[in-house]
Amino acid sequence: MADLYLKALTSERRALWAECRLKGLAKDTPQRQRIVEIDALLAAHKAKQDGKPRA
Repeated sequence: MADLYLKALTSERRALWAECRLKGLAKDTPQRQRIVEIDALLAAHKAKQDGKPRA
């Protein structure tokens, strides 16, 4: 089964990163701060998944 939460976060991160690269946005912009938030959420989600035994 596909992990839709992971896919949604990854998709949002890619879109934001593309926008930042295209516009040359600085690190203190809301888009870049959201990327940092998404990275933390992805790390937490992957750690949570690694803790579960897979069936």
